[in-house]
Amino acid sequence: MPCFTRYIYVLYFPFIFYLQPVGIYAKKYEWAARPSTPSGGSLHLDLHPPPMQIGGDCSLWIRSATLDFDDGLWECQVTASDFTTQDALTSQPVRLVVRVGHVSTIRPPPGNHVQPSAALRRKPSKPKLPMAPQRPRLEYEGTHVPPGHNITVDSGSLATAKCVSHYGNPPATLKWFLGDQEIEPIHLQANITEPDNPRTWSATSVVQLTAMRERHGDILRCLAFHESYTAKSVPVEARLDIKYAPTIRLIGSPEIDLEEDKDALVLRCVADANPPASIVWRRAGRSEIASLQETLQLRPVGRRDAGLYTCQAQNSVGTSEQLSVQLDVKYPPKILSAGPDRLTTAPLFSPAAFECVADGNPMPTYKWVQRISHGSKYVERGHESRLVVDNVTYDYQGEYECRATNYINGQERVAISEPVSLQVVGAPQILRLHPSMHTVLTRRGDAATLTFIVCADPRPQRIAWEWGSLRLDAGSATDRFRADDLLQDAREDCYLSTLHIHHTNEHDARPYYLVVENERGSDRHAIQLNVEGTFSGADKIKSFSSYHMCVMYVCMHRVT
Repeated sequence: MPCFTRYIYVLYFPFIFYLQPVGIYAKKYEWAARPSTPSGGSLHLDLHPPPMQIGGDCSLWIRSATLDFDDGLWECQVTASDFTTQDALTSQPVRLVVRVGHVSTIRPPPGNHVQPSAALRRKPSKPKLPMAPQRPRLEYEGTHVPPGHNITVDSGSLATAKCVSHYGNPPATLKWFLGDQEIEPIHLQANITEPDNPRTWSATSVVQLTAMRERHGDILRCLAFHESYTAKSVPVEARLDIKYAPTIRLIGSPEIDLEEDKDALVLRCVADANPPASIVWRRAGRSEIASLQETLQLRPVGRRDAGLYTCQAQNSVGTSEQLSVQLDVKYPPKILSAGPDRLTTAPLFSPAAFECVADGNPMPTYKWVQRISHGSKYVERGHESRLVVDNVTYDYQGEYECRATNYINGQERVAISEPVSLQVVGAPQILRLHPSMHTVLTRRGDAATLTFIVCADPRPQRIAWEWGSLRLDAGSATDRFRADDLLQDAREDCYLSTLHIHHTNEHDARPYYLVVENERGSDRHAIQLNVEGTFSGADKIKSFSSYHMCVMYVCMHRVT
């Protein structure tokens, strides 16, 4: 149906609330095409169209498009051919977006009910001053966040940030990024017209983030895209300032033993917190604070510094857990006492005891040693702090040392007490040595020497050698036999008693007895003399394995 048979209205309604008819005005709204030529040629543009359109092309030129008058939805209506036919047509609305400074051509969407197309065209206009959307801005909790500033939020809470771009036409497209990762808003971008300029748009996008300490310092960025921007996009960003309670770790915990007055301790309590945390060091069992610094220093360490040290950090968000380190200061042993006295006197065959007290860390082990003959030889007597001798003999008389030992970093540390002495009093005692020492072997015609060592306190009053029916006192002689006077041994209260036999024969092979007496009692012990040719082969082999002289100890003590 040709357009000239109908009345045609071009309606312009930039707002959805009402329709405003628009007529044909020269140099503003004009028909865009002439009717087809008789030869069937195509439509051509006419810069001076008539006030009414003839034919089926209802395209419209909009000259010098402006934002105020032309931006909005356009609709083409064709009146009915007859009021009884009711065949009027209405096109689908077509949006014309006037981008200031740019050329745009708007065509109707598919399904236009007006045939042929009722497209709207905009003639190029002279560029105008840029009127791009304003730079986007961030808001948090209703407050504007200036570019480069922080968004402060407590860890674990939900942070809601808003990005707004004002006065865009069309509205800017907003996208969110956390670091380099794009994140989705909680709902689609909201575009609404500006109250003070309804022909422009405000674009709003909202994003929600769970505040986690791992995101502290990340950059939250909103990017606004619009063709009117010189760079096509304009960013605005803020740094996430996540406030979280402190967590701590200890640096410098001792891995080796710390020795008193030798090593130093430097402990660091490193806190991860926002805002920064304050550090407190405490020592178990003490009310005062050990330190308010991150670093606890003890230079050098002493045994009084030993204990349990605890570190804790606190800020406005909360308090950290407590971390503790046990400081164990090592030090070598020190003998505190050894005794009970410097000199202990004990009757023969009675019990005696010594006590040693030592301090050290680690706790020292003990060893009691007896010095032999005032020399460098020692006999171990016990491995406890208390040495108990159940049955005192003259073997136990002499000087004793307590030795306390511990180890620090693998090195042995030893403390030695001042010597304490044990004095034995009682009847004489002939010291019994190894059984092999109780037999002496000699050849016929050779001399033999028989020796005992005897100890006694007080000194023996009688000393004699006996064999068969004979008896020979010390310091006397008869025939081939001679008994020496007592000689002082290396040990106190101990003496040598010796019997000499010259030109031995087979009749001399027998046991010889030494008899010792003092005011407290007596002792008697034998030594066997074997003369070659008077004993069996087995005895001979055994005897030759022994020393030719047996030494026995006799100890005496001067009565005071």
